[in-house]
Parts: sequence; C-alpha cells; structure tokens
Amino acid sequence: MAKKKQKSVELKNQNITFSLENRDFEVIRFYPSKMTLDVMIFEDNIKQGIQEFPFAHLPRNIKKLVNPN
Repeated sequence: MAKKKQKSVELKNQNITFSLENRDFEVIRFYPSKMTLDVMIFEDNIKQGIQEFPFAHLPRNIKKLVNPN
C-alpha cells in the first residue's frame, strides 16, 4: 500500500522564530492534517536539527502568525 503524501504549508520564507527553554526554533513548514510543524532547533546559535513540533505547544503570538484556518 502506498503512503499518501501529506499536504504542507511552507513557512520558511516568513522567517518565524521563537524561543523556549534556552532554545531557538525556526518554523519551516506546517502540516494542517496533523496540526504539527517542522522546526529547526538552534542551541547557542548552533543548528541541532529538524524536529516535529505540535501546534498546541506554540506560543500564542506564533499561532496567530501560522494561522491554520
């Protein structure tokens, strides 16, 4: 059985960034069907990798910028 390709919204060009627990996050893309985001994690300005981040855990001001509707 083939995997269905998930629809995503590219947000990298909007340069949305936020900080949590001494880490900086840069939003890359949003998956509306799963309500998750791919974010690039930086610690001390060193790239740590890409991680999936739940939309519900975003700060309120970032949720307004992403706007899933």
